[in-house]
Amino acid sequence: HPLTSNNNTIITTILYLNTITTLFTAICALTQNDIKKIVAFSTSSQLGLIIVTLGINQPYLAFLHICTHAFFKAILFICSGSIIHSLNDEQDIRKIGNIIKVILFISSCLIIGSLALTGIPFLTGFYSK
Repeated sequence: HPLTSNNNTIITTILYLNTITTLFTAICALTQNDIKKIVAFSTSSQLGLIIVTLGINQPYLAFLHICTHAFFKAILFICSGSIIHSLNDEQDIRKIGNIIKVILFISSCLIIGSLALTGIPFLTGFYSK
């Protein structure tokens, strides 16, 4: 960490810019109706959060979060693709309703991945956030 460890200006800049990035991309995800875009914006928000941990000078925590993030985000992408495929390529979440009765296992995996992403206790996101 030779570039950032002794330079408070760079650390502060990294912290503020990526806090704004995290908030902006999270708000963008809230405004989307396409399930793939929601997951993609969520990924951008999480990457901003990972860089925020570098901004507080915690590179090992950032590495832990990127490793755990890869697993629960993979679950979300696979479940989203499976839902899109099973609903004849429908990606608009306004038209996807009551799928828990149709594809119970995929919906359950999607819920578990979403809970891990939000940092619910005893799931992977809890330990890295």
